[in-house]
Amino acid sequence: MPEEVYTEESYVSPSPYSQAIIHGDTVYVAGQVPVDADGNIVEGGIREQTAKVMENLETVLEEAGTSLENAVKATAFLTDIDDFDAFNEVYAEHMPEPRAARSTVEVADLAIDVDVEVEVIAALEE
Repeated sequence: MPEEVYTEESYVSPSPYSQAIIHGDTVYVAGQVPVDADGNIVEGGIREQTAKVMENLETVLEEAGTSLENAVKATAFLTDIDDFDAFNEVYAEHMPEPRAARSTVEVADLAIDVDVEVEVIAALEE
């Protein structure tokens, strides 16, 4: 039976989905956006927004009992592929080696007016 992961330390969307789900020895983290726990969009550009997204991922994974060190797959959504290099620099600062396999796609828009969203699949701590 899947188990919901919830923390008020990260953004809680009003949308009907879980921050993350644990199933077996794996945690599936929903796409995190650059929004703080109070619902405020992070000021700044792609670097500041990516840093907040990665912090939100870390917070949800910690609540689930794991960390980015156990991330095996990530998917990044950018509203402007020209931000790819700047996104990668900040992403690399937060994602430990060996880094998760990752896909990055440019999207026309995201559910809220932000530049980046990232979702992660990670193994639970043993």
